[in-house]
Amino acid sequence: MTTETQLQRNAIGLREVVFQSICSMAPGAAIAASIPFGAPLAGGALPLAVIFAFVGIFFTASSIGQLAKHIPSSGSVATYSAIGLRPWVGFLVGWGYAAVEVLIVPLVMLQLGYTVAGEWNSKVHSFPLGSWWVFTALGTILVCYTVWLGIRTSAKTATILGFVEIAVFALLSIVLIVKAGGHNTLAVFTPKYATAAGFHGWSGVIAGSVFTLLAFSGFEAAAPMAEETENPRRNVPRAIMIATVCIGVLYAFSTYAADVAYGPSRFTGFAASANGVPWDGLANSVSIVFWALVLFAIINSTLANAIAGTNVFTRTAFAFGRAGAFPKSLAKLNEKHRSPQNALIIQLILGLVIALALGAKYGPTTAFGIVATGLVVVVVVVYAITNLACIGYFAKHRREERHAGLHIVVPILGFIFLVPGFMNAAGITGVPGLKFVSALPAPLSYGAWAMGAWAIVGLVSLLVLRSKSPDSVDAVAFVHE
Repeated sequence: MTTETQLQRNAIGLREVVFQSICSMAPGAAIAASIPFGAPLAGGALPLAVIFAFVGIFFTASSIGQLAKHIPSSGSVATYSAIGLRPWVGFLVGWGYAAVEVLIVPLVMLQLGYTVAGEWNSKVHSFPLGSWWVFTALGTILVCYTVWLGIRTSAKTATILGFVEIAVFALLSIVLIVKAGGHNTLAVFTPKYATAAGFHGWSGVIAGSVFTLLAFSGFEAAAPMAEETENPRRNVPRAIMIATVCIGVLYAFSTYAADVAYGPSRFTGFAASANGVPWDGLANSVSIVFWALVLFAIINSTLANAIAGTNVFTRTAFAFGRAGAFPKSLAKLNEKHRSPQNALIIQLILGLVIALALGAKYGPTTAFGIVATGLVVVVVVVYAITNLACIGYFAKHRREERHAGLHIVVPILGFIFLVPGFMNAAGITGVPGLKFVSALPAPLSYGAWAMGAWAIVGLVSLLVLRSKSPDSVDAVAFVHE
């Protein structure tokens, strides 16, 4: 390790690294946009579906936390898989994970663009909806500039933004619960109100939980910050678990509030209410002030999520560039701020090109769906492989510490819980017990096909590297402390 290839040590503490994971989950955007998609299936039992999904994702969070305790590396899930399974597996995981994280920025900046333009147009009808691209471009530039200023600046900015979005939705949830009065009921935490046609009882709860499961995506984002975190063997695992539990509580609490405020018996129609922006409708029913706060929180959430995703991508690309698995130029750091400057430039260019090109072709909302589909298909596979890596690591390297429940049973359960999520994201139909999965229509299916093509390019790259520079593949398993 030299100063040219060393990230800024001890730059952030537990608080910042906790919010790195929290912001990567984008709780504000998930509450407002992602979780409600489970309502047509789970109905008024959606709060129970949230808890069910939390239990499932908690298993994977535990597996990643156990690996982070012993492998403090900016390569994170790629390095875990390389050490726990095989270096070539780690390379492919990193190849996919880098694609996932580079897509975070165009994904949420598209959401920022159409949210701001749409809400502005709803209040001032002369404001053009087509101006979404201006907000998308400005947001992308702002995010990349923030990350350019170094991990301290970006982490502290994300912490403030993340706190704001949590505070707004928590406060609104409290108001909704108080407003519901005698309609408050704990029956929404049972299958009683899972009454959607064809999805009665637990089948509706499980089907609804798949959409909530994906709302936790990003919980592991503290892991790539290991080389810049104080006492990473202690703080990174704690951050992953603290963030997962806190956001799980927020999701359950806010979903309960929406449920009792809207009405459990008719909650299957919640996602379609208020022209498809149900939380805006709830906030507006309280006061215009809360409507403005929710809009502000969603904007906060997109910016914080993009900052966290850019931090993860640049550190993953940096780690692979340092190993020689990616071009060495990606390991180049800015001398003043110690940020991976070339990786950040790639993020800026790809973020703008993907968002603006797809948005111009299909419109920003459809473009959002295309990017989201491709992202989710890969991230679920990455999580599944990392569960297996936990089993392999403690079987090969720390057998004296291996605990059957923690290092075998929990990863297996985590893997199993992810299977329905992958089938749903990939649109793989005909699987027994997963009748809620529907085939992906075009152009949403283009995202899955694009990631399939990316995987093939990764396999070819792996074969080339193994023949010309096998040490580069093996170096993915190195831990740089």
